[in-house]
Amino acid sequence: MSADFEIYDLRVTVERIEGRSVCGLTVGDYFELTESSRLRIPPGKHFCIYALSAVLPLLAAKQRQLDANDWLESDSLVACPDPDERLIMKIERIARRTLNSEDLT
Repeated sequence: MSADFEIYDLRVTVERIEGRSVCGLTVGDYFELTESSRLRIPPGKHFCIYALSAVLPLLAAKQRQLDANDWLESDSLVACPDPDERLIMKIERIARRTLNSEDLT
């Protein structure tokens, strides 16, 4: 039996770089996660795979409405694992959409 459910589209933006940027990202660079699993990077831009690896485990949870007391509902900052860069990213919910479970695996 299929059912509709709601999920958030997300934007992950480089909020600040407290060290030296060696991956080529700059403040304001971003990617979006839409329609449950579509990663979108603006044309002509890139996103560092190591920064992506830091934020990736949190995205599925941030796509869903969490309990108001859940720490992940209020926390949105993630640090890149490169200690020399100290690149800080912010996860934001940018839209809410309805999907059907039959359309997904």
